[in-house]
Amino acid sequence: MEDDAPVIYGLEFQASALTPQTAETDAIRFLVGTQSLRYDNQIHIIDFDDENNIINKNVLLHQVGEIWHISTSPADKGVLATCYNKTSDSKVMTCAAVWRMPKELESGSHESPDDSSSNTQTLELLCHLDNTAHGNMACVMWEPMGDGKKIISLADNNILLWDLQESSAKAVLSSSAALEGKGQLKFTSGRWSPHHNCTQIATANDTTVRGWDTRSMRQIYCIENAHGQLVRDLDFNPNKQYYLASCGDDCKVKFWDTRNVTEPVKTLEEHSHWVWNVRYNHSHDQLILTGSSDSRVILSNMVSISSEPFGHMVDDDELSDQEDQHQEEKIKEPLQDSVIATYEEHEDSVYAVEWSSADPWLFASLSYDGRLVINRVPRALKYHILL
Repeated sequence: MEDDAPVIYGLEFQASALTPQTAETDAIRFLVGTQSLRYDNQIHIIDFDDENNIINKNVLLHQVGEIWHISTSPADKGVLATCYNKTSDSKVMTCAAVWRMPKELESGSHESPDDSSSNTQTLELLCHLDNTAHGNMACVMWEPMGDGKKIISLADNNILLWDLQESSAKAVLSSSAALEGKGQLKFTSGRWSPHHNCTQIATANDTTVRGWDTRSMRQIYCIENAHGQLVRDLDFNPNKQYYLASCGDDCKVKFWDTRNVTEPVKTLEEHSHWVWNVRYNHSHDQLILTGSSDSRVILSNMVSISSEPFGHMVDDDELSDQEDQHQEEKIKEPLQDSVIATYEEHEDSVYAVEWSSADPWLFASLSYDGRLVINRVPRALKYHILL
């Protein structure tokens, strides 16, 4: 049974951190981190059973503080990193650590017991990404195609490249770079490019997007005033190596070719408030998800700048002459960019949207009130793309 209806899960706490389990390509699984000031914080492991349209959850305790960012190892289903608030000497620091979940929760196909609240387990700390000298952690990024041993963290105005050693029980700082300039410079977010042998990352600070080479830790491009206000998020097109999407507090989503950064290739202006998140679909790069403080999730079809701007080429042998001519005309005509759907199941700011690692047609969105919604790409569009 395939149904386009959304599936909604409510956490008891506020939340803004969401990630798919990157190394899990069979089961549909997301991790959500909570932000509670009064209680122990938690990571909810959400397994979506798409045959029965139900959510199974397991809860792990994250006792060190509110979770601001969460990311998972691309190579090991049991390993994840969090950025969290810690109060010491009445100062609040945002720290980062690498954790392992209990062995029995690593893979996604388990049956969840009904009384799962009674058997809450705790995350095992593998190591801290020590940032005492560098400031507050904004995010942690794993090398996308790697063995799970390389991590970059952004702390205030520092980029820190870490090597995880001895089954991730130790993190060694292998190189770093600092953002230089006037004022209080601070990174808001970053993304590791899956292209160029994973030697590039992009970062956002204030209204600027910068590219860096991870081998030399030098800046390779800079998009000044990429947005009129703060840049919130970035993502790389998985199939086109120079293409990058950015979004921000000017309510816009912009698409860039990093070889020519003077003008965006395209701009989307569909949201009416800050855009917190932008995500390319991993398999079909024309599908773009965005989440905003206007409480909406928007799915756009950016065909003109995708890796298949003219749709699928049809095999010549399959066509008669008349069809052939018609087909050629059709191929020359680029498909139109459009908003496919606007999802309005949230009542609060949508802080995170993510595609499933296992099912390219399925995505999750998370609003600050702790509401997680799982949605699917509309069936008609899915078949239009596939057929």
